[in-house]
Amino acid sequence: MAVVAVGDNGGVTNQPPEPQPELDQARIRRAPKIPAFLIVGGGLGAIATLILTSLFPADPNVGFGALFGYFALYGVTAGVVLGAVLAIILDRASARRARMVAVEREVVPPHEDEPTDPSKADPSKADPA
Repeated sequence: MAVVAVGDNGGVTNQPPEPQPELDQARIRRAPKIPAFLIVGGGLGAIATLILTSLFPADPNVGFGALFGYFALYGVTAGVVLGAVLAIILDRASARRARMVAVEREVVPPHEDEPTDPSKADPSKADPA
């Protein structure tokens, strides 16, 4: 079934009508990447644990590696928590600096010869590259 549209001058065309843009408002802000803060916080916690563990003599029965590993559980966790708190504070600050901008939303209907479901696409028409 072909799409038939009546033009401004009353003529009939087989071309689909041009989509009309809708004006809308959008909030723009720079949000921090929270996983980066968590990873850096965990890394800094591990480094701080290594420094603090090496400042004190290790028990010869336990060894330095086991002692560092045990305290790293606390140091890495504390670093991740501090990184998360810093990310949340920066996220709240960026939300206050957000600004509203006008955007155009354009809805383009799919052509009739294009399937809407990619699994039903004809493989003979696929791009060979």
